Amino acid sequence: MVMSKMKYEEMRHQRMEENKKKLEQLHLPLLSQALHKSASSPKISPNQKVKPRPVGTELVAVRRSGRLTNKPTPDYKEFSYFRQVTFYERVLMPRRISYSKSRRDLENRVYASDEARAWAIDEAEKLESTLEEGYPSFVKPMLQSHVTGGFWLGLPNHFCKKHLPKRDDTVTLVDEQGEEWPTVYLAQKTGLSGGWRKFSLEHDLVDGDALVFQLTRPTVFKVYIIRGGDFGKEENSGED
Repeated sequence: MVMSKMKYEEMRHQRMEENKKKLEQLHLPLLSQALHKSASSPKISPNQKVKPRPVGTELVAVRRSGRLTNKPTPDYKEFSYFRQVTFYERVLMPRRISYSKSRRDLENRVYASDEARAWAIDEAEKLESTLEEGYPSFVKPMLQSHVTGGFWLGLPNHFCKKHLPKRDDTVTLVDEQGEEWPTVYLAQKTGLSGGWRKFSLEHDLVDGDALVFQLTRPTVFKVYIIRGGDFGKEENSGED
């Protein structure tokens, strides 16, 4: 009996040694260790978003049921109705600088009537006829694109090709008070770009106004303004 038991133990030990050698040949112990390490320290995906940095914590009482709203509020210090809330730093994106304060409110646009527009153009043409001869001039009615939003003033193509520079240049506008306003003249587009917006806003130009441009020097315009809003004021003043 004792001999058979000893023989069994020897056979079991021999079988364990054989199994161990087989496992080593298959590298299973090393594979098991590698899987264990990867599970204990997972890698962070490069596409994973970075969480906000916590800046503090606070104990907040858990919201009570709506059925208890009419009952006295209990002292939560006596109960374990608190949970810890973590506050995170808020990342603010830089905002684009707004120039709306200096730009005319588009909702308050002035839309001229056909009568007021025609009257302003007629008055501008009358004024043009009284200007000193020898200085080329033209009448330019104002539209919404000239005085709000885009602030681009296209000039008569034939006038530009005949009297203005063939290349981009600075064209100065002189108002009726003698104040000068430099603008950027784009020869290919035959119009005024930078500087025209400021002139328009400072002189409160609106849709329906009519301007007379008189070229007094190669790149200097004398500008006269006829207000479309003055339509009918002469008749009303005559009735009084």
